[in-house]
Amino acid sequence: MTKETLWEAEKRGNPSRSAAYIRHFERLAAQGADLHGEARFIDALAPRNARILDAGCGQGRVGGELARRGHAVVGVDADAELVDAARAAHPGSEWLVDDLTVLDLPAHGIAEPFDVIVCTGNVLAFVAPGTAPQVLNRLSRHLRPDGRLVVGFGAERRYTADEFFTDAAAAGFSVAVRLATWDLRVWTPSSDFLVAVCELDPSETRPLGNPQAE
Repeated sequence: MTKETLWEAEKRGNPSRSAAYIRHFERLAAQGADLHGEARFIDALAPRNARILDAGCGQGRVGGELARRGHAVVGVDADAELVDAARAAHPGSEWLVDDLTVLDLPAHGIAEPFDVIVCTGNVLAFVAPGTAPQVLNRLSRHLRPDGRLVVGFGAERRYTADEFFTDAAAAGFSVAVRLATWDLRVWTPSSDFLVAVCELDPSETRPLGNPQAE
């Protein structure tokens, strides 16, 4: 049995949480706000027509834009309401309801690994406490040996940059680039946001196994 995520706990206390989240970004889009900084960043580092996994995809804001730019996107989120919104807004991509701590896409018929895995929008800050290492481990098993994982989250959340660096190393990742913003400003320990581009140590790459055995 998977643990309740912090997002699910917030939604249990406020059942309209997901709907409000969707409306928030709809309002920003209607106002002409730039909502695609993450997607531009990912598009710049990804090969053309890349296979991209949007881990914690929400309503498809990032993955949908990457698909519009020509990439083959699969999105995964534990919140069915957000996934339904992604399917409605971006029908050309595949959007799945699943828990990142036990993610096994071959079980969904998606066996080919990804060139890039995107984990933005404070996803790691909203997983169940103590499960970020499991999430990173599962993501590492879905990435090509020469692929990259891109993570972004705010330091004001419950998960710190130092915790991430430790967990990423344990999952077989090296952090190749550390930035403070999606427009490439340098990260320092006092930064209030982290954008990390991670690469796999080939010696640490492991095939997918039974997620329940971890």
